[in-house]
Amino acid sequence: MRKLAVISSGTKGIGRATVEKFHKEGFDVATCARSEDDLLNLKSSLEGQNGPGSIYVKPADMSDMRQLGAFADFVKAHSQPVDVLLNNTGVFIPGSVHDEAEGSLEQMIETNLYSAYYLTRAFIEGMKKRKEGHVFTTGSIAGIQSYANGGSYSISKFALHGFTKALREEMKEHGVRVTSILAGATYTNSWDGVELPEDRFMKATDVADAIYAAHALSKNTVVEEILLRPQLGDI
Repeated sequence: MRKLAVISSGTKGIGRATVEKFHKEGFDVATCARSEDDLLNLKSSLEGQNGPGSIYVKPADMSDMRQLGAFADFVKAHSQPVDVLLNNTGVFIPGSVHDEAEGSLEQMIETNLYSAYYLTRAFIEGMKKRKEGHVFTTGSIAGIQSYANGGSYSISKFALHGFTKALREEMKEHGVRVTSILAGATYTNSWDGVELPEDRFMKATDVADAIYAAHALSKNTVVEEILLRPQLGDI
């Protein structure tokens, strides 16, 4: 049986690059996104490359607990152990704590933190029973260093980093590895319209390669944090 990687929000940016990387390496991959068209295009693209792995896709808004649960049930219905979980769902709304729009904190906590918390809970017991598995969270430099106009986004990413560190401590004795991805500015659609050259940003494929490399280490070793920044520094 091929290994299974579950990657939330896998049709764009770091998520898509990681889906493509694990599929290329022979994994089956299950992913979700809000757009069914984007998911079907992704599935068609990867299957057209004749990779050995299967691609399972299901539309889901991961900030909605009902839809998150439905995606988890969809994955479990394949009766295949989850070897890798990448909690990749996130949203960025710029603003400052003192004047950002009402509801910004709630929206980003629900999307950036709760999605990772509840999706992890859906699969962690299976990993514990098998004494193996690897959980990644797509955090951010904003989760260790606040910056102007970061507001509730930074709050939510600090919370996500705290969640990941707590999970790491809990899973030590169970053989489950836990890794936090702390990525700086990565060239994705979220930077559309910014008047900076593409080479000022990191590549999403570089982040995906780092995730795969961390997982490829022996079970005796865990990379607790992967801190990635553009060569010229933060943007």
